[in-house]
Amino acid sequence: MTKRGLLPTLTLCAGVLAGLFAAAGAVAQDKPWPSAPIAIVSGFPGGAATDIYARKLGAELGKDLGVAIVSDNRPGAGGNIASNLVAQARPDGYTFLLGTAGTHAINPALYAKLPFDVVKDFSRIALLGNLPNILLINPEKHPDIRSCQDLLALARKEPGKLNYASTGNGASGHLAGTQFATASKTEYMHVPYKGQGPAMTALLSGEVDFFFNQSTPSLGAIASGKVRALGVTSAQRLSALPNVPTLAEACNLPGFESTTWYGLFGPAALPADIQSRMSQAVLKIIGTDEFKKWLISQGILPIAEAGPKAFTQRQEADMRMWAKIVKDSGAKID
Repeated sequence: MTKRGLLPTLTLCAGVLAGLFAAAGAVAQDKPWPSAPIAIVSGFPGGAATDIYARKLGAELGKDLGVAIVSDNRPGAGGNIASNLVAQARPDGYTFLLGTAGTHAINPALYAKLPFDVVKDFSRIALLGNLPNILLINPEKHPDIRSCQDLLALARKEPGKLNYASTGNGASGHLAGTQFATASKTEYMHVPYKGQGPAMTALLSGEVDFFFNQSTPSLGAIASGKVRALGVTSAQRLSALPNVPTLAEACNLPGFESTTWYGLFGPAALPADIQSRMSQAVLKIIGTDEFKKWLISQGILPIAEAGPKAFTQRQEADMRMWAKIVKDSGAKID
């Protein structure tokens, strides 16, 4: 989508939807918070990993806060439609965003212009978990590639011939591929698709040679044997995949790491007492052993320091890091 087409669409959608949320929040504004349903908005389709997380977190939050928590998916423009909606929402504690490193650390470097400021227009509630990617191949297409070293040997034998899928230009899998190529001094052709489903279909059909996919939607395909996992992009192995090495160890790339995160945001100017109470409620939930076990089962790594201060520091550091990687990748959306 062009910049000319993107911005009016974002503004129109956000304006209409923000009005609806404002009307709902106005009913409860004279009552103690919370006294009405709370929306957790995400920028990706229903059934996506963000939606699964929002629903799981919402179920627990509802018990703690005593109100319904609604998962509201507003996909489009790399998550920017949902982000813009929350940026413009009334800061009354009834509209939050389940954002990602993509929406709030990568997109500022990827998009020529955004209708909101990812730092100034949001308050940070809590980091929700780290997400590695997994290097996947189709074992039917490449039966002889059983390790990362096998993949690298083929790539060095035929430079630039192998290609890899991503969920879109500038997506975490695209940038993980850029980092991988740079670190291993190999060359690949990047093939972007419109989302995780089409990219996985391309891998399974043999259209592409490999795919850096997020951990959560990869686990089922790995368990079924449809794909082979050569390595994870985190600094440590995943408990959900204990036999899959990190790329650092599997590819002999010391220090290699490429992870993103989920985080809960509110609009800017959210009252301090609401921000504090919401943050405390979320941190209590995600800090329980039961919730950590669920995260690990989804291929998500719990984060020890997840409060607003640590969240702010992580976002700002990641914006600097991803800006360089986006530049190196050549990805840009006008």
